[in-house]
Amino acid sequence: MTRRFGEALPGWVPPAAPDQAVLKGRYARLERLDPQAHAADIHAANRADDAIWDYLPYGPFAEEAGYSAWAESVAAGSDPCFYAVIDRATGKAGGVASFLRVTPASGSIEVGHINLAPVLQRTRAATEAMYLMMGWAFDAGYRRYEWKCDALNLPSRRAAARLGFSYEGVFRQATVYKGRNRDTAWFAVIDKEWRDLKAAYQTWLDPANFSADGKQRRSLSDLTQPLLFATDPIAAG
Repeated sequence: MTRRFGEALPGWVPPAAPDQAVLKGRYARLERLDPQAHAADIHAANRADDAIWDYLPYGPFAEEAGYSAWAESVAAGSDPCFYAVIDRATGKAGGVASFLRVTPASGSIEVGHINLAPVLQRTRAATEAMYLMMGWAFDAGYRRYEWKCDALNLPSRRAAARLGFSYEGVFRQATVYKGRNRDTAWFAVIDKEWRDLKAAYQTWLDPANFSADGKQRRSLSDLTQPLLFATDPIAAG
């Protein structure tokens, strides 16, 4: 009988857990979430649209005190490890994202709890924030970088594809939140894909890719789509 095994990983060393206090780019700066420093700005920005909370298991928060209390409850955690996303053009925090399901033994890490206020959505800072987090993970030695979302969350599925995450399927009845069922769509980037994906991000983020009025010359989707191992049929539709 033929014996079959996965690829050997000689010299494999599990990477460290996230420990970076600051991730800094041209347009975005990510700092470990500090309720005293960030909560007021994030809450004020979030108030523009309560719909940003629809697919999260918490929120919305009508009062700043409620949001600050939530931020206090998660800020010191290591998994999830929360960052405030700051637009360097304004100096204000406009959202959060986190590393979670951190599994050094298998080299797997997820990005999630992404919640960007409308003022930060569809900006270069928002995209660069995702690039900085992915870059940290692969530079640290992780092999697999995951993105998961409610299968009904079409904007998130489209964002995953745009950002270069390959579609891996839907886990049916994966969890319950806010009294509702959630089927979970899975996406991932693996380390072998990072070199080309990094180049795509760098091309898109280059100031030369934008006209004087801020319009992109090449879309990130055009750069990442050829790199996808598998395409999400829903996001592509």
